[in-house]
Amino acid sequence: MSKLALYMPLEAKPGKEKEVAEFLRSALPLVEAEPGTVSWYAIKEGPSSFAIFDTFNDEAGRDAHLNGKVAAALMAKAADLFAKPPAIHKIDIRPTSRRRPRVETGQHPGATGGRRQQRTRGKRNQSPRATD
Repeated sequence: MSKLALYMPLEAKPGKEKEVAEFLRSALPLVEAEPGTVSWYAIKEGPSSFAIFDTFNDEAGRDAHLNGKVAAALMAKAADLFAKPPAIHKIDIRPTSRRRPRVETGQHPGATGGRRQQRTRGKRNQSPRATD
């Protein structure tokens, strides 16, 4: 499980939204060549708001990424593409429970786990009566 991450919110300059999206798409092959980067996500948070989130197993992988080709390209294009300089947030990932509630397809978490409640016309939520 990854222990470290980076989060970088990015705000595109007006009219540069498509260029930012294309830049992020073009960065994927560069990131895939980085052995220390476990996962990398380009995120569109709003019409002009983007972010990058990536994870690493150790500090060496995170440092290599910060000193790699994607970071260099991002900083080289920052003045042209972004409304403000990118802020890099170093994050420690804390272990959490991996157990998740089971949710049946088409159900919400508060549903009855996929079992339908028995309904009769005009009589909701009544149990069938025992017969003598």
